[in-house]
Formats: sequence, structure tokens, C-alpha cells
Amino acid sequence: MIVPETPPATPTLYDWAGGHEALVKLLTIFYGHVLEDPLLEPVFRGMDPDHPKHVAVWLGEVFGGPAAYSASHGGHAHMVGRHLGRGITEPQRRRWVNLLLDAADEAGLPADPEFRAAFAGYLEWGSRLAVVFSAPGAEPNLHEPVPHWDWPMPPWQPPAAEKP
Repeated sequence: MIVPETPPATPTLYDWAGGHEALVKLLTIFYGHVLEDPLLEPVFRGMDPDHPKHVAVWLGEVFGGPAAYSASHGGHAHMVGRHLGRGITEPQRRRWVNLLLDAADEAGLPADPEFRAAFAGYLEWGSRLAVVFSAPGAEPNLHEPVPHWDWPMPPWQPPAAEKP
């Protein structure tokens, strides 16, 4: 009797991306470009040198990694609070997304369509919320949990070879 194998669990986006080190590399590259960009540099001028690492912890939690941002950095309320009153414009949002997508290529994040769809989807969703939260007079709910982003569909992998 042949017992069918249990298919492996779908990895988290965090694991698929390469974990914490890959996200730190991505965000270090990205924020280096941000500080050279005339549209975004004024928004990030004087940022904490550890900002890329903090954002990597946030993105890691969002993508299914450890809940370290919630545990050590104040969770959703802190992230939203960092955007209040900043007045992020649509051109700044779009540039931020474009630079981060370019940095993903530069950092060597997985290029498969499923991962990139999830990654780009989160960037679009999150950056649009940042514009809303940063608008004058915005009063977002600070008591929401950190969002958890997942695959739009599981990553394609070639079929396993049949065993005799």
C-alpha cells in the first residue's frame, strides 16, 4: 500500500523572502536610495540610523515572521503614530513604492510572480493607508493588530517526482 505524502506546508512570505536578514538587506538598500531621492529625502531627513532594521522587523511580522514588532516596538499603534500629521502626498507614496520594488530586485528578493504579487500588494495597500493616516486631522484606530499579509495564491513549485 502506498501512503500519499503530506504536501509540505506553504512557507510564509517571511520565510520565502529569506527571513530577517533578507529584509534588513532590502530595507538598508531602500533607505539608502530614499535619502538620495529629492522627493522623499525631506520626509526621511534625520531618520534614526536603525530605521531600516525597525521596518524590517515590522515587515517580518506582517509577512508571517516573529511578532517582534508588537513585542518590542509598540505594534500597530506605534507604526501608525509614526505617520500621523506627516501629510504624505500621492507622488511621495508612489515614489516610495517604486523605490522599494526596485530595491527588492537589487536585494535579490524572490522574483517569482506569486511572491512579487503579495509583496507589491502589501506595498500598495500599506502605503495608501499611510497617506490616509498622515492626512491632517486623521484619527485612525490605534488599537488594531499588526496586519498579516499572505499569498494571493500559493507559490508555484514544480510537481514532485512520483515515487515507485
